[in-house]
Amino acid sequence: MADNKPVLGFIGLGVMGKPMCRNLALKSGTKVIAADLRPEAADSIPDLVAKCDIIFLSLPGEKEVRQICLGAGGLIEHVRKGQTVVDTSTAPVTLSQELGKRFAEKGVDFADAPVARTRQAAIDGTLAITVGGDAAVLERIRPYLACMSNEITHCGGHGAGEAVKLLNNMLVTMTTVALAEAITVARESGVVSDKVLFEAMTKGSADSFVLRNHGMKSLLPDDHPLRAFPVTYMLKDLSYALQLAENAGLSLRSANVVKGLLERTIELGHGEKYHTAVVKAVEEKA
Repeated sequence: MADNKPVLGFIGLGVMGKPMCRNLALKSGTKVIAADLRPEAADSIPDLVAKCDIIFLSLPGEKEVRQICLGAGGLIEHVRKGQTVVDTSTAPVTLSQELGKRFAEKGVDFADAPVARTRQAAIDGTLAITVGGDAAVLERIRPYLACMSNEITHCGGHGAGEAVKLLNNMLVTMTTVALAEAITVARESGVVSDKVLFEAMTKGSADSFVLRNHGMKSLLPDDHPLRAFPVTYMLKDLSYALQLAENAGLSLRSANVVKGLLERTIELGHGEKYHTAVVKAVEEKA
């Protein structure tokens, strides 16, 4: 480490990871070494681990996190005592708990720190991050998380950050489905225009962030772009949330209905569109 500043590593330069890494490099005041999952990536995992003190991950899901961390040639084989691994991916709670234990056995600190909000927020450095892990570890990495975020919440031990993220997304998609049903009824009944419906709702007790953003900006114009947070990602996150519920002995009936609608949306060919495309499953006639 030069001048007592840690060298930072960043693995995963996807839709969210690339702008997050850019903000880290621009704002942290220290060296950042990046690697993607592609074979042509400049730095292999062993090289990156050898050079870095704190390693950030931004990966698509459980499969990739497990492979990069615990698979053959993964982080677990190369990390050294005193390093820190920070996973900003969205992954199952049980995996984060497992990673916390496995890395601790190597003398390595671990924090799950999944990010919320949009890709634009990732570009602007205004993500919301929920953190699971030791409070002392969070304080050490807080200045670097702040390069990417303007809201950082310590949620508890390993897995707690993931739990908050997953339950947040569960509520978002359930609310999106409720809005999709409401706007579809308005359109099909012809009693009230969809625009009037949503504008009136923003002034009443049904107002919400989801209505003003997912509703007004996507459901109302019926615009569900590619290269945003797709149906497939929302289904993944909801499945992780349902897994958490099942591990607690719970069966979430409404959330399972929404899961079925997301699956149907994928069957209809809209899986890579923004997750508001679930309205296409809602629109199906009996």
